[in-house]
Amino acid sequence: MAASAESRFGTDTLRRGLEAPTAAPLKALYADDAEVRIVDRNTQPSHPMVLRGRDEINTMLDDVYSRDMTHRLERCVVQDDQAAFSETCVYPDGVRVYTESMVSLRDGRIIEQTMVQAWDD
Repeated sequence: MAASAESRFGTDTLRRGLEAPTAAPLKALYADDAEVRIVDRNTQPSHPMVLRGRDEINTMLDDVYSRDMTHRLERCVVQDDQAAFSETCVYPDGVRVYTESMVSLRDGRIIEQTMVQAWDD
């Protein structure tokens, strides 16, 4: 299984997905039954936002990628069926969003992601 995850999911694949101008390449990295938990200033650790399944995740990604901002993969580590990565997003007015994600992979696709994000105030 490790070889499969590494052959289909890696730093270059994630970079192309995150830094693309549309959500399509990133959406393709999620399994149909994936789950994403988001912790930020509005959804604290005891009550994270939880998105279940491709439809809910795609809706969130379409919203994010409809905004005028850039996305940059800062770091990524992939080991077997786990990965961790850092991303920086910047709006035209200079406001930044920084995220740290931990993901679990199955057959090279994300099945579980916990994302912690911080925004400039």
